[in-house]
Amino acid sequence: MKKNKTCGKRFKVLLKEAKISTTAFADFLNIQQAQNVHNWYTRGVPEYRMEEVARILSVKSEWLKTGEGQKDAKELRLTDESGNALDAQTIRGSYRVIEPTDVELHFYKEAPITPGATKTHVIKDPGQTIRLPRSDLDSLEIKHIDAICVRMTGNSMAEKIDDGSIVAIDRGLTQIIDGEIYAIEHDGMLLIRYLYRVPGNAIRMRSHNNSRYPDEVFRPPQIDDENIRVIGWVFWWSTLNKRRPPIPFL
Repeated sequence: MKKNKTCGKRFKVLLKEAKISTTAFADFLNIQQAQNVHNWYTRGVPEYRMEEVARILSVKSEWLKTGEGQKDAKELRLTDESGNALDAQTIRGSYRVIEPTDVELHFYKEAPITPGATKTHVIKDPGQTIRLPRSDLDSLEIKHIDAICVRMTGNSMAEKIDDGSIVAIDRGLTQIIDGEIYAIEHDGMLLIRYLYRVPGNAIRMRSHNNSRYPDEVFRPPQIDDENIRVIGWVFWWSTLNKRRPPIPFL
């Protein structure tokens, strides 16, 4: 049996400790059929829900998935309906507002699947977070839980988004709107590109540095074969001046 299948037992215990029913938990996740959540007891929490469920129940996702490593994750953060950042123990009894005006965004990064491997994937970087004004996210109708950050790598978006810039992404907007900037995972690589729809359900990727990085068009079979997925819409980026000006006459 795969390790992630065994997480159903741990999930069931956590709900019991939290004194919350499967129906209530389904409501919390906006899942209409509570039976779907109940099925997780035997089938395990779906991979795409693992991070979210672990965060809500204040445990490490790796522990929930495999039973290994540290269990509790008190440093994790949730947001309430008003957007206040909360200690992630909310659903298990504790409630503490830590910052009512900012939203804490987690970083994601491209990393080798295994140490020393050449193939990569996009994963959370547990060592980094950044805070953005809650009002900015609210003005763009971005759910706080959907907002994440990555680092721009390379010069494909040069003169628009410089190498090393912090890029903020709304995972709640993955529908392609022509000419908007998106974060994409392409066979494990993390890319920042303009996206366009092409007839036949194909997509066009365009770099801002278009003279060096020509447009690429991917047809549906390529999208599947090369594991292309839209992570989300890029709504903010930082640019650091890489050179401090010298002070004259000193």
